[in-house]
Amino acid sequence: MSVNEYEASLVIRSGAELLVSASSDPRPDEGYAAVKANMSQALELIAQALATFEAGVAGTSRSTGWVQDLRGVADDLGEK
Repeated sequence: MSVNEYEASLVIRSGAELLVSASSDPRPDEGYAAVKANMSQALELIAQALATFEAGVAGTSRSTGWVQDLRGVADDLGEK
């Protein structure tokens, strides 16, 4: 199965919406370490995708700072 950037971004958005919904009914300490690890990996991949996408777009990259910020948050979440 192959998807384009737009379709993939819709999957990311839907996943984020599901996470927000799930977070409204938290369960004490149930898998939070795994959730943080998954979010850390996802943010790192989003940063990578954003950098790659921006590299293919003509003009000045406006998201260099965003990529750095996403990677910083991913690192913070990944720390135990």
